[in-house]
Amino acid sequence: MTKEITEKLKQASDGLLMISESEYPFEAFLWSNQAQEPMTAQKLLQLTGHSLETSIEEVELDYIFRNCGEEKEWHDEIQKQNVPKFKSLVKILKDHLTNIKVYRIGTINLDIYIIGKTPSADLAGISTKVVET
Repeated sequence: MTKEITEKLKQASDGLLMISESEYPFEAFLWSNQAQEPMTAQKLLQLTGHSLETSIEEVELDYIFRNCGEEKEWHDEIQKQNVPKFKSLVKILKDHLTNIKVYRIGTINLDIYIIGKTPSADLAGISTKVVET
């Protein structure tokens, strides 16, 4: 079941790029047996191999996709075409994962992790990067 969720996330995010000062693809991930305890900033930094001193911030799912999940005047044709794909990706996240949390790790070059709990007590989601100067 959990592998199916990861596969759906891979398919839904395939070809999409996160819009920021740079554009990065998404990667689906699965962390087995990590959902027994609540997610904490410290736990996430350990799971992702970041130093425990790294800056980390939790944001809303809609906030992360605010520039790509709805059509904007400044979008180019490809970005406009991708809006329904981003909406579909968000729907898959919400349909298959519970307790979804979004973390921004670092400064300027940020790692983004969108993480939720699977029915089998694993953690799954997608990660990407954004550049903000």
